[in-house]
Amino acid sequence: MISDPFMNWNELSAKILGGRSISRDEGVQILRSSDDELLALLQAAFDVRRAYFGRRVNLHVIQNVKSGLCSEDCAFCSQSAVSSSPIERYSMQSPEEIVDGAKRADELGAVKYCMVASSRGPSQPELTVLCDALRRIKGRSKLHLCVSLGLLDEEEARGLKAAGADRINHNLETSRRFFPSICQAHGYDDRIRTIRNAQAAGLEICSGGLVGMGETLEDRVDLALELRELKVNSIPVNFFNPRAGTPLEKVAKIKPGDCLRALAMFRMINPTCDIRAAGGREACIGLLQPLVLYSANSIFTEGYLTTPGQGYSRDRAMIEDAGFEVAAIEA
Repeated sequence: MISDPFMNWNELSAKILGGRSISRDEGVQILRSSDDELLALLQAAFDVRRAYFGRRVNLHVIQNVKSGLCSEDCAFCSQSAVSSSPIERYSMQSPEEIVDGAKRADELGAVKYCMVASSRGPSQPELTVLCDALRRIKGRSKLHLCVSLGLLDEEEARGLKAAGADRINHNLETSRRFFPSICQAHGYDDRIRTIRNAQAAGLEICSGGLVGMGETLEDRVDLALELRELKVNSIPVNFFNPRAGTPLEKVAKIKPGDCLRALAMFRMINPTCDIRAAGGREACIGLLQPLVLYSANSIFTEGYLTTPGQGYSRDRAMIEDAGFEVAAIEA
């Protein structure tokens, strides 16, 4: 039994490839589709993904350049001020440590290296360290460089751009409606303002969110639509894997099929975006992980901020065994 006898997934993908934007209701229908429809839905998402990205998969490597010690109260985050999770906590790494991480990303064949610091926003000394590292990496590598530092004003964003940053990551996390349920220390408009500031500075935007925190299906679609409105370049879709010691530790883990539906929905609402199967991929999708590649054209490899992944060798084998190819850095 299918969720809507009038929904034809091939027809929907054809409309998207013809230049039509899908509606909020159609996005919700994707998320409400049945398990019997899942493979047909993924094929339709793949038709869109293949049109813009072929079978290439971008590898992204993330480095936690400052762990914990955050003043914000994000309920999902093990690094937040309201978390007692047993994670490593340290201040900003040295430029040498950050550059060493870039060397490792190069060795793995990554196309993007993302440096993440937990905080409301960077201090001037932290910016100085990071800009030094950015200049060093840019001088010796073709890696596309992304930084995630919390809230930024336009002057800070321009300084990062001048030092060599190509992209800013700043996730909206969820819909405007649900956001106050997960964070009170700052508002949704603060996050949107940071994205606008980075765009004004000439930086690409990586912004996505977490699915499975207790939000509605409509909230997931509204996040995808907000990102479409903001014209972001890249959307990391994270799957909430509850962390002990956080306010959301008792939330039930999202099911693999719902993760795959979310990726298909983000692809169809944002067809030309880099869509990344991000944090929680291994924990929430498990043996169905190869299916993420039918919607997503990029993944993180070698772990996340405070949790390990399945490892580079297994990621690469997964990509190649599924008939996809690891993308190379463009000159």
